[in-house]
Amino acid sequence: MLQLRQRRTEDRGRGSWLVRKRVQLVGALLIAGLPPFLWRVAFTPEAIDAATYHTLLANVVAVVIAFWLRLSIEPYPGIRSSTVILPTAAAAHGVVLAFFFFSRLPYDRFGFLAGFLLHVLWFYVIYFLVQRRTRLRIGVVPIGSVEPLIAIDSVTWIPLVRPQPELLPRCDALVADFTAELPPEWEAFLADAALAGMIVYQVKPLAESLTGRVRIDHLSENSFGSLVPARGYFHLKTLIDWTVALAALPILLPVLAGAALAILLDDGGPVLFRQARIGHRGHRFKVTKFRTMRVGAGSALDARLAAMTGDLDPRITRVGAVLRKTRLDELPQVFNVLAGQMSWIGPRPEAEVLSLWYVGELPFYRYRHVVKPGISGWAQVSQGHVAEVAEVHRKLQYDFYYIKYFSPWLDVLILFKTARTIFTGFGAR
Repeated sequence: MLQLRQRRTEDRGRGSWLVRKRVQLVGALLIAGLPPFLWRVAFTPEAIDAATYHTLLANVVAVVIAFWLRLSIEPYPGIRSSTVILPTAAAAHGVVLAFFFFSRLPYDRFGFLAGFLLHVLWFYVIYFLVQRRTRLRIGVVPIGSVEPLIAIDSVTWIPLVRPQPELLPRCDALVADFTAELPPEWEAFLADAALAGMIVYQVKPLAESLTGRVRIDHLSENSFGSLVPARGYFHLKTLIDWTVALAALPILLPVLAGAALAILLDDGGPVLFRQARIGHRGHRFKVTKFRTMRVGAGSALDARLAAMTGDLDPRITRVGAVLRKTRLDELPQVFNVLAGQMSWIGPRPEAEVLSLWYVGELPFYRYRHVVKPGISGWAQVSQGHVAEVAEVHRKLQYDFYYIKYFSPWLDVLILFKTARTIFTGFGAR
């Protein structure tokens, strides 16, 4: 009875006109653009000027930018619309606001703020009315290696006993193992489904998308068919990293000074901690962090144990616990970014002693060094801090996913999830 009720709820949500992307976009354009404009027309017509029309256009442009960002980010695994509505809207309106600041064009501040709030409200209403109740339903062709996929419980899987065109209306998509020998009737069925406009997934990419991990029983090519990530974005990312670090430095300096003062007042020891880590292409470098442990706390341990941090580690100071939870202990690495040794986003660089150990224990571990290490990464926002080999194996799957799908959109998503980590303390040790 409960499953039947859930299916009816999903069917009602799935059949709603609000799930259509075009309806959502048009509704956002009307909701965010017209009410602030019509308010001026109705109550202060004498105040209508160029700024009023600039604001109307600005709200429309911000909605389009935010919608484009959402469509680019939401296909990544573990993403609910509710987590990206506010960040994408804020980013889009922020870009438009920056345009007004640099161009000196006049705009209506009240109308622009109202447009932003209405924009966010519209998409949250859609989410709570429709999207929250909708669960993806995928028909499974029962040939080949599909069993691991069915074990993923974030999707409703519909086993297809035989080619059944009558089941297609119940499915949002189909999935098949194209490496298996599919009988002609199944191949014809999948071809007809694709011609009808239905998405037909391959098992491996769909599993990676739903889990956010890439299996590491062998090296895996990226979307360009090679082991090396897109060079164009790699070099552009380096330029963006350096520019953002330089621009953020004046803002970060007061925060850095405050954290340093707190460490000094807490135990009077050194403010900074430097440690040898392995970076891009396996090169060794010194990472800079705020010291969060008692001075000499690891001197009695061997190097490998000293490099590991456990839950409620007694070596962590009171101020260090706060810095770790908020990830503020990583901020001095802005200087590593300026030096070209690190990126804002990428696999976290491991301590040299741990990296050498992992290389001997885990196949392909050194492949994670094909991109620059980052202050925050996909594994950190998806899994959190780990140290044991069994956990690192899973972390490596997240790192390989990042390398395989290396793109600006994945970086933006990690940035949003990092902001959540700062406020919730997820994964901190």
